[in-house]
Amino acid sequence: MLRIHQALKAGGYPNAASLARDLEVSSKSIHRDLEFMRDRLGLPIEYDAPRFGYWYTEEVENFPTIQFTEGELFALVVAEKALQQYRGTSFERPLLSALRKMEQSLPDTISLSLNDVDQTISFRTRAEPIQDLATFDALAKATAARQQLRLSYRKPGQREPEQRVVDPYHLANINGEWFLFAYDHLRKDIRTFVPARIKAIERTGQTFERRHGFSLEKRLRGSFGVQSGHGDFEVLIRFNQRVADYVHEKRWHNSQRLRCLKDGGVELSMSLSSLLEVERWVLSWGGDATVIRPLELAESVRRAARRILQSPH
Repeated sequence: MLRIHQALKAGGYPNAASLARDLEVSSKSIHRDLEFMRDRLGLPIEYDAPRFGYWYTEEVENFPTIQFTEGELFALVVAEKALQQYRGTSFERPLLSALRKMEQSLPDTISLSLNDVDQTISFRTRAEPIQDLATFDALAKATAARQQLRLSYRKPGQREPEQRVVDPYHLANINGEWFLFAYDHLRKDIRTFVPARIKAIERTGQTFERRHGFSLEKRLRGSFGVQSGHGDFEVLIRFNQRVADYVHEKRWHNSQRLRCLKDGGVELSMSLSSLLEVERWVLSWGGDATVIRPLELAESVRRAARRILQSPH
């Protein structure tokens, strides 16, 4: 409709056929949009039979629905910079295309220089995942269309990949990493797959219905990342004064509770269903974090620290 508005303002008397050709849609879509613009938005559109096209019978300054504030324009710029996170995925091209169309629809009186923002805003990741675009695209399309897949999947530490038939339920980006949540017909349960570990993928020709009760939010509620379990652990970690401010600055888990200590430190408590990922996280703090409970987490961190200190044979 914005493009139609611009064509009408140009005064070229465009018709449905020419607009449909330029916008790569059907003539029916153009007719519907013109009716909406005239009847719902109150724009003075009429058809001029001698010129075989549409025109504005009155002067129209701006399209009624486009009212950009300075904050919204800035958000648009930031959004384009954020697309760096999606390089190499099937989202990159359509997202860029959508943003370009939004920029083209801005009123002529607004100047927006995206190139200048390179010096002021950027998005960076510590370790950028290596994605195979064809695999990711196949997963995204199969998940949306509920098409069953046969995967050749190699788990960490295995030399040879395994064959898995899965129903792909959900693709999620969690902390910058992509994960596929799918019903595994071999395990008879929902399993988590890393797209980068998929060596081959093909459709089985079957479709599926997602099982009732599946909710990614519920599944990850007790996890510290993507690893969910069946345990019920009350985790308490004490951080010293040196890193207390860093701990305060983030929400590490939905269940977290913080308690400030007299020595300047802070205690973080959480309710988790698995200890695997929180163990690695505690180790990343070095000696600035101490596990108070549960005992099994404290012991696993202690064993891992000993392995780090061991000299190579």
